Amino acid sequence: MEKISFAGNNGDAIEFFVIEKTTLGGVDYMLVTESESEDGDAYVLKDVSKPGEAEGVYEIVEDDSELQAVGQVFGALLEDIDILQ
Repeated sequence: MEKISFAGNNGDAIEFFVIEKTTLGGVDYMLVTESESEDGDAYVLKDVSKPGEAEGVYEIVEDDSELQAVGQVFGALLEDIDILQ
């Protein structure tokens, strides 16, 4: 599983393991988790980068309808994983 690092709001590094990536409506999303081997919390991150930015900017998806739509896509891609919302 790919491991990526993000800079948090306070500058601390936050590391996640990427479970899956997808694009929906021209927007890139990632399903990530903090632990590679254990059952745990997963987060849906949305690419909110502006065109031309050198580094990607991602935010956790909090909008319920957006989260439901993206969750259905990830659920279809990952048939062996239960996604609870």
